[in-house]
Amino acid sequence: IHSTAIISKSAKIHSSVTIGPYSIIGENVVISENTILESHVVIKKNTSIGRNNKIYQFASIGEDPQDLKFDNEETSLVIGDNNVFREFCTINRGTVTGINETMIGSNNLFMTSSHVAHDCVIKDNCILSNAASLAGHVRIGNNVSLGGFTLVHQFCEIGDYAFSGLGTVISRDVTPYTLVAGNHAQAYKINTAGLKRKGFSLDTIKGLEKVFKLFSITFFSLLRRPFTLDTKTFGLTGFVT
Repeated sequence: IHSTAIISKSAKIHSSVTIGPYSIIGENVVISENTILESHVVIKKNTSIGRNNKIYQFASIGEDPQDLKFDNEETSLVIGDNNVFREFCTINRGTVTGINETMIGSNNLFMTSSHVAHDCVIKDNCILSNAASLAGHVRIGNNVSLGGFTLVHQFCEIGDYAFSGLGTVISRDVTPYTLVAGNHAQAYKINTAGLKRKGFSLDTIKGLEKVFKLFSITFFSLLRRPFTLDTKTFGLTGFVT
């Protein structure tokens, strides 16, 4: 811990944590094993950070929510393990009118200037590219990748393995496995390249493409047409139903 770091007496910092110059750690912060904070990092009160995270300079983690209804209530931010927060990343705590906390899972990458607002829930293995921003109450599944400058409207849900192109504006829910792009976002196809990188079989990808095409015709035709669904394909139809 650098001598210029300012750490609240109520913070609980594991002995293996590295804290760089001029970083500030607020009240009731918990930081677990082997997490690294570079210089000029700000961690605000009631933030819990798991193991093996790396937070780069000028990131702001656990700041007050940008919600006009917020009145200094005690809310929190919970972060899992093995996440990376790049420069100027901002993550806000929850609100009492939401779920009272913002929750981030494990193995996620938050690139430069990305933003996560109050009461968001992000699961595991996600990527928010440069300047991707989530409004309040957004829910992100596993293995989601948001392209640079993607904007997500409040209360939207984005399903597992979804992908958004550069500059996408998402104002409605995004089904799992789907590639969306545009302002406002349109679903163009299954996220084939991403699924291949994640080890999905060609048969599974073809099944998902079939379901997507049926969605493109009409949702009701999907419910009427008989065909076999494996567990991943069912995840797509179950998200909608």
